[in-house]
Amino acid sequence: MSETLKNSAVVRTLSLGLILLTWTVAATLTADASVLPQPWALADPFVRAVGSGDLPYHLAMTLFRVIAAFLPAMLIGVAIGYLMGRYPDVDRWLDPWLVVFLNLPALVLIVLCYLWIGLNETAAILAVVLNKIPNVATLLREGGRALDPNLDAMAMVFRMRPMARLRHVILPQLAPFIAGAARSGVAVIWKIVLVVEFLGRSSGIGFQIHFYFQLFDVAMVLVYALTFIAVMLLVEMLVLQPAERRVRAWRMA
Repeated sequence: MSETLKNSAVVRTLSLGLILLTWTVAATLTADASVLPQPWALADPFVRAVGSGDLPYHLAMTLFRVIAAFLPAMLIGVAIGYLMGRYPDVDRWLDPWLVVFLNLPALVLIVLCYLWIGLNETAAILAVVLNKIPNVATLLREGGRALDPNLDAMAMVFRMRPMARLRHVILPQLAPFIAGAARSGVAVIWKIVLVVEFLGRSSGIGFQIHFYFQLFDVAMVLVYALTFIAVMLLVEMLVLQPAERRVRAWRMA
């Protein structure tokens, strides 16, 4: 397993290096730093943004909104998806709602939340939560449908209590679906958070991107965007991927 992880790390490093090489070639061909600066040209703006305290502050605000939206979206989406997967009557009632919200553009929900609630944190976070719940529910519905009926029968024979059954029978089977929803959820939520900040907040990475967009400052737009992407890559590699490998391990045993 360690050798596999080592090889995976090497491949990821080479892949990221290829991205940087492509960027460098594109910037060289463009030959205009105001359109696409070289990667190393971002070092000075990055140091200045960190030194002023602006980058850490806005990064922290965006991370707060991502976490504040991610947790309720996962909890509600998992519960709804499981019920839809397990109970056909619930699925028939809620499926039209799911289809509507899956196809409702994120921008529309964001604008409506701001119009109805106001330009505040509640509206911002609610808009992100409403955008993500349908995706989580869709994945968990398939997980609910895939539960092994033989394990259910075993739990009934041994008269397992509801909480014990949930912990030892249901959640281990749902864990890969939950992990998949979490990984895709983080990727989608932070992008929606940036749109929310771009449209109606006075802090966050999205707000800063909007500010520097108005100044046509490509370098600072890239500094803020790439810093948050780097943080999300670390979360993916250090938290989400190990968690997914762990919950899938029992299926490979």
